[in-house]
Parts: sequence; structure tokens; C-alpha cells
Amino acid sequence: MLPWQEGNGTRLGHNGPKGTFDFGLKSHKSIFEVLCDNLKEACQKYRVSIPWYIMTSKQNNKETIEFFEQNNYFGYKKEDITFFKQGELPVLDEQGKLLLNEQGTLNEAADGHGGIFVAMRKNGVIEDMKTRGIKWVFFGPVDNVLVKMVDSIFIGLCEDKKVLAGGKSLIKAYPEERVGVFCKKQGKPSVIEYTEITEEMAEMTDEKGNLVYGESHINCNLFHIDAVEEISKDKLPYHPAHKKIEYLNYQGKLVKPEKPNAYKFEAFIFDSFEQLENMVILRVKREEEFAPIKNAEGQDSPETAKKLYEDFYANKE
Repeated sequence: MLPWQEGNGTRLGHNGPKGTFDFGLKSHKSIFEVLCDNLKEACQKYRVSIPWYIMTSKQNNKETIEFFEQNNYFGYKKEDITFFKQGELPVLDEQGKLLLNEQGTLNEAADGHGGIFVAMRKNGVIEDMKTRGIKWVFFGPVDNVLVKMVDSIFIGLCEDKKVLAGGKSLIKAYPEERVGVFCKKQGKPSVIEYTEITEEMAEMTDEKGNLVYGESHINCNLFHIDAVEEISKDKLPYHPAHKKIEYLNYQGKLVKPEKPNAYKFEAFIFDSFEQLENMVILRVKREEEFAPIKNAEGQDSPETAKKLYEDFYANKE
């Protein structure tokens, strides 16, 4: 099971790795502890020990490991938790020039969740998985507190259809929802990111009135270990993201921009789908498997995630 945690929770007003965030439960459990509860329940249900691999960044790796140590790994087996760091890429200003950070060294940023395959290979994670006899690997972001990391139906469906990967989906709540959508490109499975879809495409409907591009990719992905190993042999394409990035100017003074001023480059995990002949898409219920925490307030905030989480577990009892 492999959640990634690329940055800190600055958008949430949280000073620290996003997984350490307390999103308002009465128990004050962090996101990491909630995910750990999910895995412990699966271990008990299936009577197995499930390895947990957590991708961190150079920025938050030390803090993340210390958090787990301070909390005694939330009762999970220490030997079944592995931390590894993702790669980084230089940041460029709007004229294409390199920037320096506050320390006077090259300003770099994490290379996106699509960098996870190369990071797994470079850090020996794939070899460790093969040694443990792991066949299927679940990938997902740390900030979905209802993520179902162990899903026997999902694995069984991929086995039955004889594919090497699968993704979970939801029907878009409305055309402008900020989610990527499944599609096919030149006959291969793919995803169009919400930042790269036109308004016309987003609103397009079929003869039944359903959105043509309405099958959301919620970043809950399942890969066979053979596919992981093959994809890790080469880097995925990079997408530019216009961001506010601090830098040292020519006078050696730190500049804190008020609007986007530079570009970071990110690989997206779903670009790996295009290397597959086919894949399974399993549509799930939003209220059961999708409670992301991305914004401080409003949609996909701690408030909405807390309600979804509490409603789900209230209904399970």
C-alpha cells in the first residue's frame, strides 16, 4: 500500500507534513493515524501483514519519520513501514531562468506524484516488494481520509479481466469539478487533467444527457508489480504548473511574490496508463471512498472531509 505525501499542509494553514494534520475529529487523530486504522482493520480481516510504503519529499521526510516515531507507528509493525523520498526538478522563472532558494542553492521542487515509479526503483522499493512476494500495489494520495487501500473486489476485478492496472472513478458532481477524467487517447487508457480540459469538453453531453467526460479519476490506483517495474524504467512526461515561489534576487534578498511568478514541473501518475493496453475502471460511491482534504475551507476542506468520514463510520456501526 503506497500513499504519497509530496508537500506540507500550507494550504490548510498547517505547519508540517500534510499527513500529520488533525482535521477535526473528536479523537484528534491525524490523517496518518486514520489511514493506519484502515490498514490495521484490513490486516485483521485478511489475517495478513500488509507492507506500507510512504513516499515523502526532501522537504518533509525527516518530520514525517519523527512523527511516526513519536506516535509509536500508531501500533503498526515498524518493519512493515518504509519511507522513501521522491525526486526533485529545478524551478524556472517566467523567462526560463533558474532560481536560487533562501540558502543560495538551486531552487528545486518535488517532481509530482508521477515521479513515484522512478523513486521506487531508485530507493530499492520495487526490489523490496518483489522480495516480499507482493503482486498488487495500491497507489493513492495521503489526503483522502476515506481511501480504501485494501480492496479485494478491486484486485479480483483486475485479475478477472487479466489487466495490469485499475483505477477508481466517480461521476463528476458538476461539469467544472476540479478532477481529471478518464478517456482514451489513440486507443490507450488515459486521463485528462482538469487544468487541461476545455470548457466545451467539460460540458459536452451524450444523447442521454450524461457528461461525455464525466468519469472522474480520484487517484485511487492499482498496479501489478510487473507494470510498476516496467513503468519505472523511464520518466513520465512533465506538466508545468504556474506557482508562487520564493527566490533570491540579484541583490541576495529573499523575494516573496504575491502572485504566480515561476514554473515547477510535475509528472502525473495517470500518464502511466498510456503505457498499458487496457485497464479496469471501477466506479465507487463518493460518500464511501472520497473525502479529500485540499483546501482550508469550502469544498474538499477539513470540514467536508470530517463530515464524510463521521457519516461513513456512523453508518457502518
